[in-house]
Amino acid sequence: MDSESVNEFLGGVPLLQRLPGSSLKRIAELVAVKRYDSGEYVVREGETGEGVYFVLEGEAEVAISINTDGGNRPEFILKRYDYFGYSSSSSVQHADVIAVSKLTCLVLPHEHCTLLQPKSIWSADGSPGTCSLIESILHLEPIEVNIFKGITLPDAPKFGKVFGGQFVGQAVAAASKTVDCLKVVHSLHAYFLLIGDFDIPIIYQVHRLRDGKSFATRRVDAIQKGNIIFTLLASFQKEELGFDHQEATMPSVPEPEMLLNMEELHERRLMDPRLPRTYRNKVAVANFVPWPIEIRFCEPNNSTNQTKAPPSLRYWFRAKGKLSDDQALHRCVVAYTSDLIFLSVSLNPHRAKDLKTSSVSLDHAMWFHRPLRADDWILFVIFSPTAYNACGFVSGQMFNRKGELVVSLTQEGLIRKVRMPNTATGSKL
Repeated sequence: MDSESVNEFLGGVPLLQRLPGSSLKRIAELVAVKRYDSGEYVVREGETGEGVYFVLEGEAEVAISINTDGGNRPEFILKRYDYFGYSSSSSVQHADVIAVSKLTCLVLPHEHCTLLQPKSIWSADGSPGTCSLIESILHLEPIEVNIFKGITLPDAPKFGKVFGGQFVGQAVAAASKTVDCLKVVHSLHAYFLLIGDFDIPIIYQVHRLRDGKSFATRRVDAIQKGNIIFTLLASFQKEELGFDHQEATMPSVPEPEMLLNMEELHERRLMDPRLPRTYRNKVAVANFVPWPIEIRFCEPNNSTNQTKAPPSLRYWFRAKGKLSDDQALHRCVVAYTSDLIFLSVSLNPHRAKDLKTSSVSLDHAMWFHRPLRADDWILFVIFSPTAYNACGFVSGQMFNRKGELVVSLTQEGLIRKVRMPNTATGSKL
């Protein structure tokens, strides 16, 4: 049995959806193929067995002894993707397992069963408390087959509600854990339905719509208080050789090392005499929360959020800290980042003094063209071709430092003027 087939099979075993991709690939290298004839004992009650067994083909019966004469009572049938022999407390079998047809199992030896107990869904060695902030934000707790729990960390960006990029990143993370590690997300379309409450957990329920040889499709619903507040449809593809061309050209911009980061830009704005004093005072008293993503604008200027500007923006970004070496994680990080300073570009031509606006993402689409690393610099080029009917539309391209187009994306969102309350006092007469 070739390694690719083993990886595809292991991706369908519910026990393994909590594992990082590196652990799944290691398990695929370590498992041994065991075959049994119908009626043959795979393991007997009281024995330790050879390890953890994953049913690949055929069926097995679990039977518990009911008397001292060796009589057995059938309990249930094990089928493809089921497993037995795994226990956190003991490796001793509590029942007989008997093949009821020709049976093929993949067996992970006992000495390697620690691979089944990771502290993080992204790293076999680290834990959510020791990795980068963005990796911790995208960590999910598997609570049932196809169901995960995510939270909004205290240090995570919130903007008064659950950040839209957090929904996208965590939903893609949940879907990624239900496909085999050879397939990675190549496209997604998401809808933001209701505002998320960052004080309570988010439940992500994954629906396995299709599993093919080259592609897999998943739908993910984000749920709070019994309501679906966000939904995402994602397609996953196995890497393969094919045609390759690129017409898109990365614009000429300064290298990121030559530009200011957000923290430095924040300090400079506090001291910039060209900016209005009222604006500088507002910046000074605002609670500045560093993002888990480092951003460097290609055209730093002294304009404010009330200064009219062209409907375009270019900035470099990368995750702060080193990320685990899992392509699924890197794409989740880029999905998270894709909602940062994206829709707001559609407001640039309409900005004016004392204008207050509100904006909410409505839908979001992404296409991943090439492998990428989110902890290396990526150029985000944004353009808003139109705004109408209280909706802004933006499109974007992401390039790596070699000028390769790695992601294309679009978003539409609601953009409105904030109506000031009428403070006029009516007559009391």
